Amino acid sequence: MCSKMKQAVLAAFCGLAAVGCQQAPQMPMTATYEVMTVEPADRTLSSAYSATIRGRQDIDIYPQVGGTLTQVAVTEGQHVRKGQTLFVIDQVPYRAALQTATANVKAAEAQLATAQLTYDSKQELYKENVVSEFDLNTAKNALLAAEAQLAQTKAQEVNARNNLSYTVVKSPADGVVGTLPYRVGTLVGSSMPQPLTTVSDNSDMYVYFSMNENQLLDLIREYGSKDAALKQMPEVVLTLSDKSTYAQAGKIESISGVIDRSTGTVSLRAVFPNKEGLLHSGGTGNVIVPVDRHGALVIPQAATFEIQDKRFVYKVVDGVAKAAPIQVTRVNGGQEFIVDDGLSAGDVIVVEGVGLLREGTPITPKTKDAAAAPQPQQQPADAAAVEAEPAATATTETATSAQSDEDAAKAEAIRQQMNDQD
Repeated sequence: MCSKMKQAVLAAFCGLAAVGCQQAPQMPMTATYEVMTVEPADRTLSSAYSATIRGRQDIDIYPQVGGTLTQVAVTEGQHVRKGQTLFVIDQVPYRAALQTATANVKAAEAQLATAQLTYDSKQELYKENVVSEFDLNTAKNALLAAEAQLAQTKAQEVNARNNLSYTVVKSPADGVVGTLPYRVGTLVGSSMPQPLTTVSDNSDMYVYFSMNENQLLDLIREYGSKDAALKQMPEVVLTLSDKSTYAQAGKIESISGVIDRSTGTVSLRAVFPNKEGLLHSGGTGNVIVPVDRHGALVIPQAATFEIQDKRFVYKVVDGVAKAAPIQVTRVNGGQEFIVDDGLSAGDVIVVEGVGLLREGTPITPKTKDAAAAPQPQQQPADAAAVEAEPAATATTETATSAQSDEDAAKAEAIRQQMNDQD
């Protein structure tokens, strides 16, 4: 009898414990994702090309006459004007040559005057039949020879005078002096392997870069022709060797009409102003060429994921996620992609949390307005209802706690009764 009663009491105790420990059922959670509809948009692509910088004029200075340098009138990096003296070559032998040429001219002038007098005298005598026609023609030929001799000596004088002027080497243009490999006392000449220096016109700088054949074809197709491209292409940007961006924009002036067979590229030239003298001939950098794309399908980088070097997006098809491979071009530093293949205008894609999605996951679009909008101010009646809600919740929790305490007390009383019967 006691055993059956104990079993009944134990069953009742377990039932009370089960009732006290029962939990409220959990509501199922529904995940929402932000989605977007793919629509055409305009973007600007930026392509970088390695470039070399040259002055508008890089003039190698060679002497036109040989001799010993007696003066170097400039320093390396100095700004010079057209006609400014750069070097002076020993002038002594060239002054002597000029003096000799001048003396020869005077001697030739005297010989010509004598030949003229002789010819005039022969003419008078010939009229009087004193001399023969042969003597007259001989005098005339002597006069012509004297005239030729005078012309020759004058040419030699001009040549000697020019040679003397060539001993003063002057700058052929405005620019900046390059290196000076030769010093005073060096024997120089027109056939020397290295120039005396180089004068670079750095007021405007030429920047040369190359495109491959496919890029050139795309450029021509976009603008219609090479000439139209030169007229309509936007300004280009130059980044220097230290990765900084040059402050002044440039303009592409020419596109070579011949593709280099060895490299398969075509050369382009852009011109950049250089009023501050920051650019130097021989420098390097990168030319950034912008290309406008109209009606492109643009998506954020966060909407994509990569598997085995292939990029994908999740399209929303019939309310579930479907992975779709795409081909893209990076823009805005990789923050956005232009979709070249794989999507069409009007497709809906998931733009957040794609790394946690799986094929076939149900997609509930997130309402941006509801998520972003602030909570409106409620009327006093609503506020009272809001305040009453936590109070009701607290009352429910208090009632639940009281019920649990009552059940525990009942279980303790039953256990005590069993002990008394024993």
